[in-house]
Amino acid sequence: MKQTLLRLPVALAAAALCAGSLQADPVVRRLTPPSALFTFGDAGAPYIARFLPGQRFDLQATVSPDAGQTITQVRFLVDGTPVNGAVALSASNVGPAASIGTRRAFSLQTPGVHALSVEATQSDGKIVTANGNFEVVAISQQGRRAKNVIFCIGDGMGIAHRTAARLMKHNAAMGKANALLAMDTMSNTALVMTHSLNSIVTDSSPGAACYSTGNKANNNQHGVFPDDTSANFDNPRVENIGEYLRRTQGKSLGIVTTSDVFDATPASFASHTQSRSAGSGICDQFLDESNRSGLSVLLGGGRKWFLPSTTAGSARTAGTDYVLPADLSTGWGVPVGVSDPTRDLLGDFMGAGWSYVSDSASLNSVPAGTKKLIGLFSLSNMNVAKDKIDGRRGAIPADRTQTVVADYGFPNQPMLDEMTSKALQVLSTNPNGFTLMVEGASIDKQAHNMDTERFILDTIEFDYAIEKCLQFAQNNADTLVIVTADHECAGINIIGASRASNATLVAQSTAPAFTTNSAGFAISTIRTNVGTYDAAGFPTYTLAADGYPATTDINNRLVIGYAANADRFENLLTNPLPLRDSQQPFNNVAPLNGHPNSGLERDVAGQYFVSGQIPDPVAAHTASDIPVSAEGRGATLFRGVMDNTEVFFKAMQAVLGGVR
Repeated sequence: MKQTLLRLPVALAAAALCAGSLQADPVVRRLTPPSALFTFGDAGAPYIARFLPGQRFDLQATVSPDAGQTITQVRFLVDGTPVNGAVALSASNVGPAASIGTRRAFSLQTPGVHALSVEATQSDGKIVTANGNFEVVAISQQGRRAKNVIFCIGDGMGIAHRTAARLMKHNAAMGKANALLAMDTMSNTALVMTHSLNSIVTDSSPGAACYSTGNKANNNQHGVFPDDTSANFDNPRVENIGEYLRRTQGKSLGIVTTSDVFDATPASFASHTQSRSAGSGICDQFLDESNRSGLSVLLGGGRKWFLPSTTAGSARTAGTDYVLPADLSTGWGVPVGVSDPTRDLLGDFMGAGWSYVSDSASLNSVPAGTKKLIGLFSLSNMNVAKDKIDGRRGAIPADRTQTVVADYGFPNQPMLDEMTSKALQVLSTNPNGFTLMVEGASIDKQAHNMDTERFILDTIEFDYAIEKCLQFAQNNADTLVIVTADHECAGINIIGASRASNATLVAQSTAPAFTTNSAGFAISTIRTNVGTYDAAGFPTYTLAADGYPATTDINNRLVIGYAANADRFENLLTNPLPLRDSQQPFNNVAPLNGHPNSGLERDVAGQYFVSGQIPDPVAAHTASDIPVSAEGRGATLFRGVMDNTEVFFKAMQAVLGGVR
């Protein structure tokens, strides 16, 4: 029914545009917050926009007037009562005369479904109205509350990513896993649906923003609803978890990631933008709005955004920076910002009292009592677990002169569990509690690259960080730990295991052999070595003293399949080099330009070509449900199958209303 209703207003709008001067009435083209009532004419559940009592969000409408007229006034009504406060009018990109009316930082305490109306007046006095709705979610007072909330987000981590990590870390024999991952031991596990506001397949921005705001967003956007301008930082905002809990309870916010800190998932917890790529503005917001968000810990990669544009390796540009409209700055009580690519943002952090660390040694030396900590351990994304481990072990392939981490210029990067432990230490200095987001970012990035061993090892690294969070929760019973993902990446599943020894795979990777199938087509022997069902057996990996496999090139190794894969060559062996990271400032300079650029530039000698399911150069996200596991105060709320936004409201029930 909703799809049928959707086509009618779109068709009518198109006809009106074609009619030009024949348009009879002004038209409300967008009403924010988004609702099925406005879009489809459906006033019932599920309600698209949902908020906590008192959570702030912007009201906005885009209105096109009759030909030759202008919009002179816009006002909003909630449950039939006019909303107080100024409504700013601004230009839109849907037509030369269309106007956007915005009321900033509105909030409502009363739970329930509320009617939202807009009335727009044009210059001849004609008035147009439109209706939508939103829900304020009731928080019931049930018992003891959670003081701290920890979100552990394995970017791109689906069920199979977890299974593969368990098999590689702990092995299985005679039908049973020898041991569980830390995330496997959590008391409650459910499934989460991950669709974004404008697609069944989400990207990381709305996939993470659902956990930080409780609301859907368009792909590439977080902390905002879509609008009708091209500006990256003027969209209607939604107050995120850090801002809400800082304002109402004085809590702190921490962000820990193995990615560049401007990346979609970390940015979703402390910035608001319609462009996840606008790194200068995103990172400026981290500091400029830290008094509002409570941000006190920021650990990861991304030094390139904190260096003046005049410094080698900087990525700061005017095009990625931010200046807010006056009504947004005033309404939300945040700095207006400035386009300043030469800003020394790192210096400004330190000038504001933040302690700065740049490698694992300085991180480990952060003294007790530190209250604000920033750590930037690479120019962009940090190196992945495999390459950091090889660097610590001094493992250099025979055909190379240095390790991958040395190629990138940052040989002493911390592991995710080390960053997590230090973040917990710093955040614990706030007696009011904290929200912490810990991201295993390259589970996703290496699944995109169809780099099996690297995504599995990053999942293991992520699990060690989860273990630190669970240990903290055991010692602090008022803590809720949530482990989930923003989406599934690459359609990963475990096909089975190689029937060949590692030596055989090595030989085939340089001197490929082929057989002929019944249709007369040549089939790579590498493929015929893949064992399914009984032939898969139980691959056995051995852990080294550092807790990671001594080698991933074992006999009868795991074989992973990718359903959302791109074209690639495959030899089943561990790739000695990762694919080039286009976000690195020196990606096109030696030695990084010697790394393979795509799956078609590695394993070529084996001549086993795997045709992709998609036209992209790398694998893609999927719409598959993902698991969520919970432990601690409020964990019992996580059960069944839920929308991703529901994770936010369950966490906030634990913090604001408690559980029995």
